[in-house]
Order: sequence, then structure tokens, then C-alpha cells
Amino acid sequence: MSRSHHFHMDQLGHSITVNVGPCRDGEIELLVNGKVVAYRKEHSRGMNVLSGELPGEPSHPFRVLVREPHLVPSTPRCTLELDGIEQPMPERLVI
Repeated sequence: MSRSHHFHMDQLGHSITVNVGPCRDGEIELLVNGKVVAYRKEHSRGMNVLSGELPGEPSHPFRVLVREPHLVPSTPRCTLELDGIEQPMPERLVI
């Protein structure tokens, strides 16, 4: 049985959260400071990319890369790309 996955990081004083819905056809939400800034109704195998921006002067654009394995069913991986640096986002347990 599939389950949702939740990833979270704090960057430059802001909260970045990614919610990946269950199954391959579940939605992906990208939140900054608790507000949805990007949404994909369905996600597919391989790479799914969502873009956002951290508020401030100047603003900081970023991308989130959600990787769904092609061949072996396993959990997705999420990476934050900010200022040209990629950082894995840790998964958090949501009860």
C-alpha cells in the first residue's frame, strides 16, 4: 500500500515543504512558509520539477527535484536546488 511522503527544510529563514501524494498519480505540493507556491496534479516516474521563490530582497528562486524510481518500487527522493547548490531534503514523519 502506498503512502504520502513529506519533505522539509529551513533555508534563509523560510520553511520549504514538499508533499508527495500516494501512488504514482498522486499530487505534489510545494509550500513556502506554509503556503502552496507550486502544485502538480499528478507525478510520473523519473524526475518531477517544481519551482518556487523565497521571499525577500532580493528574492531567491529555487527548484525542487522529486525523483520517482523507474524500475524498482521505492520511496521518492527530494532535492532542493538553491543558488546553484543541490541539497537532499530529509523526509519527515507526519502523523
